[in-house]
Amino acid sequence: MEKKQTSIAFAGASWVILIVGVGGYLIGLWRAEMELNEKGYYLLILLYGLFSGVSIQKSVRDRLEGIPVTDLYYGLSWASLLASVALLTIGLINADLLPSEKGFYAFGFILALFGAICVQKNTRDAEFENKKIFSPQTNEE
Repeated sequence: MEKKQTSIAFAGASWVILIVGVGGYLIGLWRAEMELNEKGYYLLILLYGLFSGVSIQKSVRDRLEGIPVTDLYYGLSWASLLASVALLTIGLINADLLPSEKGFYAFGFILALFGAICVQKNTRDAEFENKKIFSPQTNEE
């Protein structure tokens, strides 16, 4: 199975998306007039979402390449991502914020999540290219 190398433009855009999403979200938190415990809640939701998104990407990719991934881990990854989105949604619905602020956090979260997944994909592709790692399904060496 031949892998196509990720373009420098896509890899760079992925990093920019991740940095803008996470940076914007964190700047918004820093400047927000919230209690410290509320800021901590939104920070942990971001970190939890990023971790679960990257975990899903890795699990899906491993399965496609024939690397064993347990159904339990795969299910927990999806459950974690859905939980982080649900917790963010519930938090924003109940927050005493302007609608524009709520939208800012929602879009920052989604942008950061997308960026993290793309960066994970590009990192894995680059590692594959650099080390010439082949999936267990091929006979190439």
